Amino acid sequence: MNKKISAAVASAALVLGATSANAGIIIPAGEWTLDVNGNVNVYASVNNADDTATITGGLAGTQESGGEDKEFSIGTGLLPAWLGFTGTTRQNDVDVSFTISMQPNVSDNSTAGDSKTPLFRQAFLTFGDKSWGSVKMGKDLGLFSGQAILHDMTLLGAGGGVDQSGQSTTLGGIGSGYVYPAWRGQVAYTTPNMNGFTATVAITNPNGGGLGAGSVKQDRFGLEGQVMYDFGNGKVWASGASYKVNTSTTVQHDVTGMDVGVNFNAGNAGLTAYYYSGDGLGATHLGYLGYTGAKERDSDGGYIQGTYVIPTGTKLGVAYGVSKLDCASGETCQTTLLEENSRWTVGAYHPLTKHLNLVAEFNAMQSDSQDGSENKSDSVSLGAILFF
Repeated sequence: MNKKISAAVASAALVLGATSANAGIIIPAGEWTLDVNGNVNVYASVNNADDTATITGGLAGTQESGGEDKEFSIGTGLLPAWLGFTGTTRQNDVDVSFTISMQPNVSDNSTAGDSKTPLFRQAFLTFGDKSWGSVKMGKDLGLFSGQAILHDMTLLGAGGGVDQSGQSTTLGGIGSGYVYPAWRGQVAYTTPNMNGFTATVAITNPNGGGLGAGSVKQDRFGLEGQVMYDFGNGKVWASGASYKVNTSTTVQHDVTGMDVGVNFNAGNAGLTAYYYSGDGLGATHLGYLGYTGAKERDSDGGYIQGTYVIPTGTKLGVAYGVSKLDCASGETCQTTLLEENSRWTVGAYHPLTKHLNLVAEFNAMQSDSQDGSENKSDSVSLGAILFF
């Protein structure tokens, strides 16, 4: 892969909390080293919707009541604009660090254009040593499905979900290939790197609102874990999650999920394949539409993605993703409940400079319901993303 594109992808992983050797603006500060990093990205998008069906959980855009089929927007892509601060030091033979970040918006829909609240996605500390591993405590990207979003090529673009202007982010491949890992309070332990192999286990904040609005309590911490093998020109990983959700004083749901993925790069070509499955897992967000009454719904999906860097340095990519939701046993199924969200993405990502990439994407989304209804929409997004 082109080194400039690789640096941009590594920078994206860095601001999402992943380990990366790439650094931003380095500032020595006494016993500490401060790394200021982030990005600004902006995309102009046009979305065209073909249908007006009501699909609960559908992601394809729909026409407005007056028959208007186009939506225009200027905003960030899947990755929001980002400003992060990481401080590192070594004391008493222990590596210590902190990370705090904020995500401002590049547009909103208010009258004055200044009402959108910034996101605050990271605030965590780490301590450890290469001999025994490391501990992370605080808010960061969840483990389950985390690698799926980090390897999604639309992390440098917009992907799906550009049919509404003024949003904080688009969807990328969320809900049409993987479930959003979310930003979770966590206490996580990661083993030392053992010839490319690492494992991480964590207790996490259940994020009760996302796991079922109206839940009265969660019986325990969430549990998430990940194993990964990095073989130099690629990696293989698997992760899982387990949550218990009470939607009433008498009904408890087990929300579980597992996934497996592989990323392989050979010369200028890259391939990513990913699959997930779950019980009560739902669609788009962990637990959303994952159960009805006392019964869980099964769901699964995944994506396959191929990229190639041409001699100009431009990375061309194509991806197909799908997320499926099944009715629960005995549930009346001829309803507007989502059955499937699917997405095709074709993109071009050109490194104009070492830190600035120009992006062009085409996305085709389709949502199908259990009663046979469907919505289709397609979008074009043009923009740029600058890393520092």
